[in-house]
Amino acid sequence: MTGLLEGKRLLITGVITDASIAFHVAKVAQEQGAEVVLTGFGRLSLVELIAKRLPRRAPVVELDVQNQEHLDTLADRVREHVDGLDGVVHAIGYAPPSCLGAPYLEAPWEDVSTAFHVSAYSYKALVAATLPLLGEGASVVGLDFDARQAWPAYNWMGAAKAAFESINRYLAREVGPQGIRVNLVSAGPVRTMAAKSIPGFAELEAMWGEKAPLSWNVDDPAPVAKSVCGLLSDWFPATTGSIVYVDGGVHFLGL
Repeated sequence: MTGLLEGKRLLITGVITDASIAFHVAKVAQEQGAEVVLTGFGRLSLVELIAKRLPRRAPVVELDVQNQEHLDTLADRVREHVDGLDGVVHAIGYAPPSCLGAPYLEAPWEDVSTAFHVSAYSYKALVAATLPLLGEGASVVGLDFDARQAWPAYNWMGAAKAAFESINRYLAREVGPQGIRVNLVSAGPVRTMAAKSIPGFAELEAMWGEKAPLSWNVDDPAPVAKSVCGLLSDWFPATTGSIVYVDGGVHFLGL
């Protein structure tokens, strides 16, 4: 049987450990026939080690989204592994400790600007950097967390996600004429390394499982990974600028 992503060439960012949502996106994508290239930040050797745990070892290219040289050379470095891209996954986010859990009004601009640069502006930067590799029918998917709510402790990361959602719409407008789709998957809480750094995450986990109409398992990233792969496929040919909520249904309850 032909896989959903057979022959697709994908660039997937944000793999930190094998618990990362991005890792599971890469895993499902490979299982569905895609050729995957990963990006890594910091200790590349760790990302390369994690890459060996995929069904097929994926090459890793270095990418610090705050490094303009990395962005300027990204397309050429990806071309060393694939001759083009059919999809890109943005799974990058970071906010300094003062932006999460600490009193909202006390976070300094230097820290807030870092949160916005890494977690929101990088979405535009990544699309611009990979645009030379993307052709008609390509799909860009970003990983989101519902920014319509003022979640406890999420603070400036929540504000950055609101910007992220707005950038998604503008990107979709800009690259749509080239036949490129740009969408977000807004996921419920999944127990990852990044999630553990968020104060109050345990309370969010407990609430989500109790409230979600379809239930929710914080230890199971598969529903999110499958949904991302669905948007990367050819089965959403006229969907762009949208947010797909993969959260068990909590988003519509107004909690």
